[in-house]
Amino acid sequence: MVILGIDPGFTITGFGLLKKEQGKVYLIDYGYLRMSSSKHLSERISIFYSFFIEKIEKNDVTDISLETPFLGKNAQNFLKLGYLRGILYLLAHQHSLALNEFSPREVKQAVTGYGGASKEQVARVVLQLFPRMKEPDKLDVTDALAVTLCGLWRNKSLSLIRK
Repeated sequence: MVILGIDPGFTITGFGLLKKEQGKVYLIDYGYLRMSSSKHLSERISIFYSFFIEKIEKNDVTDISLETPFLGKNAQNFLKLGYLRGILYLLAHQHSLALNEFSPREVKQAVTGYGGASKEQVARVVLQLFPRMKEPDKLDVTDALAVTLCGLWRNKSLSLIRK
């Protein structure tokens, strides 16, 4: 099983890839996709699609995990996130992938034990679970890895390999 966790955003999208093999979990890849806000919306959607289709095909992804959006102050941003989520649904269908969604509260609860945890608290726990991981410069990356872990933990108990 290879899970691709995604924290979608139109400027920064965090991602994490974990592989489950013989009851152990390996950190395969993590990072973020940066898209310029000066690019047209259709171009950013195309970049997003191309980036994630490559990740899926290169890593033999079996599952996608993503965080459900919440309606913040800007309804327009919420709507635009729906475009990216639609792309992920399409990719899941095209590649016969399982798709798991988790609310921000569920992710924080699963990773830190507290549903109201801050992004910094989530990042600290993720970095403790993967101590050899280089600390990313964007919290979107640790958020994406937390979502990825939720997808793994939705299955049965696993041992983390600290790489």
